[in-house]
Amino acid sequence: MSHIEEEVLSKQQLKSKETKGRIFRAAKTILQKQGYEQLSIKNICEEAGVSNGSFYHHFKTKDDLLSYYIEEQPGINPDLLDLPEDAEEAKIAIIHVYLNYAGYCRELGVEFMSNYYTPKNQALNPSIRTERPYPIITVEHYLRKAIDAGILRPKLPLSEISTDIRMLVIGNVFEWCLHSGETDFEGNMRRSLSHYLDGIF
Repeated sequence: MSHIEEEVLSKQQLKSKETKGRIFRAAKTILQKQGYEQLSIKNICEEAGVSNGSFYHHFKTKDDLLSYYIEEQPGINPDLLDLPEDAEEAKIAIIHVYLNYAGYCRELGVEFMSNYYTPKNQALNPSIRTERPYPIITVEHYLRKAIDAGILRPKLPLSEISTDIRMLVIGNVFEWCLHSGETDFEGNMRRSLSHYLDGIF
């Protein structure tokens, strides 16, 4: 690839990133001011000043748009998710993933998260969302590696553990939203996950 081609590509990537950002900001504005019910692709495109075609070039659905940003949380050091030495190290790594997630929820804000966490949002359903590193998928892969290597011998099947952790996390986010952000979000997340993981490893 020539230097000119690289420049053109990087300009296209930049333009694409800017458009995605504009679409997301529009969705965030609608969520905060009007709620999930008003979050239609038509409304998002109008707010963002982009065409329907431009929206579908970047995202499949509005839930795809929301899931993209919820999964674009700050990166986790991959070394942290290498094989753990023991169960204690595995617990620390899993809790770290979700403390990271709690921090990102804070960045997006209570209004956004309150409207994001609705049963209508299929982006929350990990069984249909496996192409991007949704936190529970990341944790599930990590646990599978540790179980296959014989480092962890949990008392429950991995599918049940994943479901339990996801429900605990959703409960913590819901509690934080319910109290308009006035709870010890990270403390509650750490405590509930610690108690749960202590019981299964």
